[in-house]
Amino acid sequence: MADTRYYAPHGGLPPQTDLLTDRAMFTESYAVIPRGTMSDIVTSNLPHWDKTRLWVLARPLSGFAETFSQYIMEVSPGGGSTRPESNPEAEGVLFLMEGTLALTLGGEQHTLEPGGYAFIPPSSQWTVANDGDEPARFHWVRKAYEAVDGIDAPAAFVTNEKDVEPVAMPDTDGAWKTTRFADPADLSHDMHVNIVTFEPGGTIPFAETHVMEHGLYVLEGKAVYRLNQDWVEVQEGDFMWLRAFCPQACYAGGPSKFRYLLYKDVNRQVKLG
Repeated sequence: MADTRYYAPHGGLPPQTDLLTDRAMFTESYAVIPRGTMSDIVTSNLPHWDKTRLWVLARPLSGFAETFSQYIMEVSPGGGSTRPESNPEAEGVLFLMEGTLALTLGGEQHTLEPGGYAFIPPSSQWTVANDGDEPARFHWVRKAYEAVDGIDAPAAFVTNEKDVEPVAMPDTDGAWKTTRFADPADLSHDMHVNIVTFEPGGTIPFAETHVMEHGLYVLEGKAVYRLNQDWVEVQEGDFMWLRAFCPQACYAGGPSKFRYLLYKDVNRQVKLG
């Protein structure tokens, strides 16, 4: 994992001489938010967060994401929050791309470095602070936890990608691997946030079509990604949203690994009505 890197936006604005043409797309079955759209002008702020701005990648919206929200947070030195989450039903995942972040979760203190991952159960007491000299940039994925009678909510945990062994997909010789932070057999979890890695030339060799809604943020590399009926070029820093049952496939042409942070909802009955 020594060569692992994570692309994070730094903002700014394009020059007035740039063309307007870009790869941004918003359709009924998928959306592509290219990294070039993550400029200063589209940042947001949150209550009870100091010296912090964020890019909102996904939010529950008619015709768009239904199950989750996803932010890229940028916390300047000395910033953070002692009241980060306003919704007691929300669970969350933090994934750090740049800088360091001091996290207090359930009374325990942790220092997140790049690749750091924290799962935060609903109704948790937690705080974050940037005690370093550089901005901390991290993903914050949120979902309203769907409780099930007889199953306890999952416990909090903190780890780092380098400490989690990726699992090769069957019959791929390691060209397609998934770093799973939560046990897929643990039905207390109703969302997974994983990292998917393709070696150059690796593919999803069929059109995946399933009930899970997806959010994909490209951490590294580039590829051609199949979204519904379209093949779309994507690169590190791009975000893709896929509606449930949207066909998807992938060809990672190289020259480096193609890696993305993946959200999906799992392990729950389909809601009726």
